[in-house]
Amino acid sequence: MFSWLARIALACWRPVSRYARMNKDYNNSNSDELEEDSFSLRDSLLWCRDLEKHSCGDFSFAVVQANEIIEDHSQVETGKDAIFVGVYDGHGGPDASRFISDHLFQNLITGLARANGTISEDILRNAFSATEDGFLALVRRSCGIKPLIAAIGSCCLVGVIWRGTLYVANLGDSRAVIGYLGRSNKIVAEQLTRDHNASIEEVRQELRSLHPDDSHIVVMKHGVWRIKGIIQVSRSIGDAYLKRPEFSLDPSFPRFHLSEPIRRPVLTAEPSLCTRVLQPSDKFLIFASDGLWEHLTNQQAVEIVSNSPRAGIARRLIKTALNEAARKREMRYDDLKKVDKGIRRFFHDDITVVVIFIDQESLSTKMPVLEQSVKGFADSIGPSNFNIL
Repeated sequence: MFSWLARIALACWRPVSRYARMNKDYNNSNSDELEEDSFSLRDSLLWCRDLEKHSCGDFSFAVVQANEIIEDHSQVETGKDAIFVGVYDGHGGPDASRFISDHLFQNLITGLARANGTISEDILRNAFSATEDGFLALVRRSCGIKPLIAAIGSCCLVGVIWRGTLYVANLGDSRAVIGYLGRSNKIVAEQLTRDHNASIEEVRQELRSLHPDDSHIVVMKHGVWRIKGIIQVSRSIGDAYLKRPEFSLDPSFPRFHLSEPIRRPVLTAEPSLCTRVLQPSDKFLIFASDGLWEHLTNQQAVEIVSNSPRAGIARRLIKTALNEAARKREMRYDDLKKVDKGIRRFFHDDITVVVIFIDQESLSTKMPVLEQSVKGFADSIGPSNFNIL
């Protein structure tokens, strides 16, 4: 059911007679539609850095806002021999995703310094743990005056490339996908992360096995599988009320009130991890929040990247998703651009996309690269302290 705001928004648009269908040729057949020109309304909620350099290639970065206050936070940190990517998809508010953006990379740098600049899965795992502990400490300090901070959380997707090896850590349903050349030189998509979402049978089985005494650990609500009938993601930073009894919310917050106190954490901040030595066939990586994957398959996304110019490719992926979101509501993207933040959330989510190109010649030679920190959407660019590696 839509709210009255959504009904008003939808009432403003008249259906169009023809729409593009999503298929493997979508990018080529609709390229003109995705390009802004003097006759096209600019999307004021779309931010991008079309093409920047990193130690082993280029990267493209884009974010579009849908919520009244953007809940996606993100960053790219470039160093002389490494690149760090972070995509943090918040829910319930921006506090957790903003906290992660401010602290996770610094926690990683601290861990690297202790390990003499050597990265590992344990270093990444410890950075996640330190960030979770820090945010829960913030919740403890703040919940007296802002009780709903206990219900704020964030997915967390991180990737690091160092000396030809990729490390990925993930909580929630943001996703990292690699595009590599397969047989007959055709681009192939491989998902590197697990989606920690109750819509997936494997995740529901995992939750039931961890909570055999709780028959309501996952329930179907309004046609969607949810943990305790509340949340879809099974792993996150934050969501303190589903992790520790001390943060439980009383009945004055019915959306987050649990009929019985939790006996053990319902959600976890333990990331799934992946390590991959990059091969000559590996061409690029896509890191994106679930707002992109709601509208594009992995294969569609990698084919768009493979068949398009590098500059602005993250923006192109977002625009393709927004065209599809508009089509589903019998609109054009040009009409969707006129919808303001807040109301836009009824049509699509906040979306963050980072595309990392992997150039083999750059992997084997040390290219001079500016060490910089780019924060998504905030347009904050400054020096990075990623020099420990």
